[in-house]
Amino acid sequence: MARKSFSHLECSVANTVELLGDAWSVLILRDAFLGVRRFEGFVESLGIARNTLTDRLDRLVESGLMEAVPYQERPLRHEYRLTEMGKDLFDVMMALYSFGERWQPGGAADRFRAIHVDCGNEGHATVHCSHCGERLTRRNVRLEPKVPAAETSSA
Repeated sequence: MARKSFSHLECSVANTVELLGDAWSVLILRDAFLGVRRFEGFVESLGIARNTLTDRLDRLVESGLMEAVPYQERPLRHEYRLTEMGKDLFDVMMALYSFGERWQPGGAADRFRAIHVDCGNEGHATVHCSHCGERLTRRNVRLEPKVPAAETSSA
């Protein structure tokens, strides 16, 4: 069954959700950020069915978030590595991690902590203005419609 497309919404959030696909894809990306590269590593870490993993890896490669790099010829086997596009999801993954730590903690068996290498302390995601560096919150951000390029060039 084909998945519903969100492209008609003309929204970057909807486009990103469509690109990510589903929860399995997000968890595969999480494991890729944690250093998992090989098919068996994903199976072991996630407990995912092999056919489901094959499907999700194929989608992630097709979408450009990961690349399949051969590491063995007979039989042909691949490592799955994040592309530059995939690596750009780091901030999103950190935001999901920080939200989960606050609202859906995994308990004593939680798998990892995010340690900021420069200071040695556990870090959590925050969003800052790329212009002035101030922290962005729902109280100090206003979302406005973009002015179409045709309107700005005729002024």
